[in-house]
Amino acid sequence: MTQGKLNGSSKEHAACTRRVPTPGVATILAIGKAFPSQIIPQECLVEGYIRDTKCEDSYIKEKLERLCKNTTVKTRYTVMSKEILDKYPELATEGSATIKQKLEIANPAVVEMATNASLACIKEWGRPAQDITHIVYVSSSEIRLPGGDLYLANELGLRSDVSRVMLYFLGCYGGVTGLRVAKDIAENNLGSRVLLTTSETTILGFRPPNKSRPYDLVGAALFGDGAAAVIIGANPVLGQESPFMELNYAVQKFVPETHTVIDGRLSEEGINFKLGRDLPQKIEDNIEEFCKKLMAKSNIKDFNELFWAVHPGGPAILNKLESTLKLSSEKLDCSRKALMDYGNVSSNTIFYVMEYMREYLKEGREEWGLGLAFGPGITFEGILLRSL
Repeated sequence: MTQGKLNGSSKEHAACTRRVPTPGVATILAIGKAFPSQIIPQECLVEGYIRDTKCEDSYIKEKLERLCKNTTVKTRYTVMSKEILDKYPELATEGSATIKQKLEIANPAVVEMATNASLACIKEWGRPAQDITHIVYVSSSEIRLPGGDLYLANELGLRSDVSRVMLYFLGCYGGVTGLRVAKDIAENNLGSRVLLTTSETTILGFRPPNKSRPYDLVGAALFGDGAAAVIIGANPVLGQESPFMELNYAVQKFVPETHTVIDGRLSEEGINFKLGRDLPQKIEDNIEEFCKKLMAKSNIKDFNELFWAVHPGGPAILNKLESTLKLSSEKLDCSRKALMDYGNVSSNTIFYVMEYMREYLKEGREEWGLGLAFGPGITFEGILLRSL
């Protein structure tokens, strides 16, 4: 088991807010993140992956090298290690039924990272863990009963009557779905404080490369492991809590007849993903109408008057979004930085973007913004955000 790397915010957040929170509307009160101990510079990934999977195909190696350069990723964290491969050598054997072994690795790793991210978040929040009334737990990387939400509650020493919600196998939009669910809970349960935790590892999808599965290489070049946590609550307690972002209005939409564009199937080998080449185009075709629906709740008409916290599924998606909405080049800087520093960490990544965005907004910039993520369905998740 790798040891979690604990991270809170990079700077102390101001004790007072610049803008007054809207009474009764959910706010983000604290944020934390955590990672496994092993970090992989992107320039070292190809040699390591080829060695670990015992691949001798020069075509696959050259293709992976090209993909790694195109992702814009610089560093990623991973649960996978030499010790794990020494213990489970069958993971590197094509066609092996290894779902049991992968779950033995993934289930505890996901909860360990979730626990460390939550501890960092609670520390920043500054109130006792027993004040948490609800958990929303998001993951596409573990399978068991009871789920990781119960293990997390035990690890954190939460009250036994804490109300728990699990959101499983949503993929990349799971973090924003979690925000929408936590918002509803916080606004409809007076005095509630919701711990939203996301935790992901690529262990279930690890396998040797094969020319018949080109998306395996995309995953190897793009995805990383980690966890994130936020505390959500309405009507922040003056002097005790420091809200930095308001969750003003949330929308979900799926695009009909696109359920095969992102396709994930569980098998004896783990989880297999297929990603359609038309994903960026599908997002481009629908994004403007979706964003305008969110913006209608504010007085903003111009996309460039907003700040943008977008899940960085990959550089192609960010480029399409920027060109379609005619955004200024700096608008997606926080998303691009999160992708560069961590890779695509599925449901977690939106919170890494938000942490960078918090530092950006401290300089008194835009009041209104959009939080966006896209995933299987094709599903669009969006939240109209207000900087405090």
